[in-house]
Amino acid sequence: MKVARLHGPHDLRLHDEPDPIPGPDQELIRITTVGLCGSDRHWFMDGSIGGATVDRPLVLGHEIAGVIDAGPRRGERVAIEPADACETCDVCRSGRSNLCETTQFAGHGTVDGGLRTLMAWPSRLLTPIPDSIEDPEAALLEPLGVALHAWDLGKVRPGMAVAVFGCGPIGLLLIRVLRARECGLIVAVEPLAHRRAAALVAGATVALEPGGGGAPPVDVAFELSGEDEALAAAIDTIRPGGRVVLVGIPSPDRTTFPASAARRKGLTLLLARRMAATALGRATELVAAGTVSLSGIVSERHPLDDVEAAFAALVERRGTKIVIALVVPERRDLTCEIV
Repeated sequence: MKVARLHGPHDLRLHDEPDPIPGPDQELIRITTVGLCGSDRHWFMDGSIGGATVDRPLVLGHEIAGVIDAGPRRGERVAIEPADACETCDVCRSGRSNLCETTQFAGHGTVDGGLRTLMAWPSRLLTPIPDSIEDPEAALLEPLGVALHAWDLGKVRPGMAVAVFGCGPIGLLLIRVLRARECGLIVAVEPLAHRRAAALVAGATVALEPGGGGAPPVDVAFELSGEDEALAAAIDTIRPGGRVVLVGIPSPDRTTFPASAARRKGLTLLLARRMAATALGRATELVAAGTVSLSGIVSERHPLDDVEAAFAALVERRGTKIVIALVVPERRDLTCEIV
């Protein structure tokens, strides 16, 4: 199989390796599409993220869709839950497996991710996807699950005023969820003009530049950029007693905020960790039902051979979502055109 491995910061290399052999209760998946995430950007630029460091060549990519390649489920299109939690600890048994301390997460630490043509992964972590969801969009189901988890933490109710600080792919998906859930005012704050435009298409009421002023007060704020300035702006914008949900990953691994303003308002700050165990299935159901659309978010598709160009676009924050599209020879009806 063909594999892209990160050997260190800005050092991504293609390899030919033996095909993986599935273990007990695993399936062999032929990968169709992998979305590149902000965390992949951290790995590529810094060789580390959140205290984890590349100490062996690592296969990145955790926003993964594919087709089961063998066995009774052969030919089934699936989205991959990248977090393989233990399911036995107190945290897992309480329904919060996204917080499991022994989780094996695809594309993180010592666990290889999806930037390869074949992957073995536990069968229980494969969510079937209908043919109505095209391959490039299927890779967006995992980030949509992250957006749903953030929405859950925010306890957003219909009619509430909400602000989204940072309109990358997860921010744009969150805006679509907020619109589908009948929020009132949705304020998008984003420095890049093309992403502000995408936020308006996604359903934002207004899209503003950071520091420009004019943001109306809101009940709930979501911070998705990982920047202290965005968190400070969220605290400044939110009404007393509101909730601020931190989704963005800061670089370096530290977040600061104006404590006096947050204290005076009696704010609740919540940190989102990946997505809940049920989020991938919920995301698939919402898209299949037409409640949330994934169209228009994928801006570039690259073959695995062109993975360096894909990461260059990711580093530059060009477009909205960059995906790696892999061809599936055995299922010509599932191949997607590389553009």
